[in-house]
Parts: sequence; C-alpha cells; structure tokens
Amino acid sequence: MNHVDTGLAILPLRNDEDVVRLRQQVREKLVTLGFSLIDQTKMVTAASELARNTLRYGGGGEAHVRQVQHGMRNGMQLVFIDQGPGIADIAQALAEGFTTGGGMGLGLPGAKRLADEFDIQSTPGAGTTVSITKWKPY
Repeated sequence: MNHVDTGLAILPLRNDEDVVRLRQQVREKLVTLGFSLIDQTKMVTAASELARNTLRYGGGGEAHVRQVQHGMRNGMQLVFIDQGPGIADIAQALAEGFTTGGGMGLGLPGAKRLADEFDIQSTPGAGTTVSITKWKPY
C-alpha cells in the first residue's frame, strides 16, 4: 500500500528506558490523532513487544514513528530496525507459541494480530526490520 509520510520521529532502542519512552511517544501521538483507547492500547502493546524483541534478539536498534495517510485515511506506522543476527525462519518466528528466548512466544504473532498491516524483512547475519501500521476508522 502506498503511504504518504507526514512526519517522522526516530527513537533509539538501547535499554528498557528507551522502551518506556517509545510507549509514551506512541500513546501521545495516537491520542493526538484521535485513536480510540482500544486502538491506543493495541498499538502501545505491539510497540512494546517489538521494541523488546529489538533489544533482546537484535541487540538494540531504533524505532521509527510516523503518521501516515492513504487517501482520506490517517494512521500510524511503526518501524523497528536492528542489525542483529536476523531471523532464519520467519514463518516459524510468526508461529503462535514459538520462542527462542524462553518467553511466551507472543511478540511477533501478537504484534501482527494487533496491527492492521504487518511486514517483516530479515536477513540472517544482517538484521531485521518489522513494520506495523494501524489505521483510524473513518
């Protein structure tokens, strides 16, 4: 889908405090855009999961937070980028309950479920980029 980018904030993801800052910024931007409390909660939860994955599995990275438009639709897109070891089997990583880190295995599939759009690109040895978008209902 072709999105028009209407502003970008780049946030580092190096520690737990950065995850807290990201959650706050995402919530503030969603409030400003007029998203419902339910949609705010979904996106903040997805952002938190993906930010923690970026830290835990990617060794840190950054999050790009932007408002996007497609025609008359307004939304928010979050992109998580790391230069970590990458994901060898994306389909396996997206399977419910799969985990390599001893967690609950809800990170990637949970984030995919909470977003309207989800994309993941990963190259073993070169890192992973995960993008999620939530659209505001008309």
